[in-house]
Parts: sequence; C-alpha cells; structure tokens
Amino acid sequence: MTPEETRKVETYLKNKFRNESINLKKRANNDDSVEVLMGAEFIGLLYKTEDEGETSFDFNMSILDIDLEGGSIA
Repeated sequence: MTPEETRKVETYLKNKFRNESINLKKRANNDDSVEVLMGAEFIGLLYKTEDEGETSFDFNMSILDIDLEGGSIA
C-alpha cells in the first residue's frame, strides 16, 4: 500500500467507526497489507487487493473466544 492509500483508508476508518484512535501501521517486509491499531492495541490487518483494474481494501479482525468471556464491552 502506498502512503497515500494508507492515509485515505485510515481517514475512512476513523470516520466510519467514529474513532480517532484508529491507526494504520506499515508492516515489515509486506507491501500488500498494514496493521490496524486502536490506540496501542493491535486489532487486525488490512489487505490491498487489485483485480480486473479495481482496487479493494479488506479488513480482517480475529476475535478470540477468551475475549468474549463475560460479555462486557471494554
């Protein structure tokens, strides 16, 4: 991902989720994806895909079953 794409997607996510603490961080040795952080906490990966002349960005967030314990929202 280019720095401009990263900036645009980060701005989009901040606006969409109404959360200014979302940040995208370049990954070492990977140009097709960035880390998604909420504050200092890693929450997932964002991948760039180009297919048939169109570009898309896919957010992948894994949720562990232990994170669901208690059902409280932190």
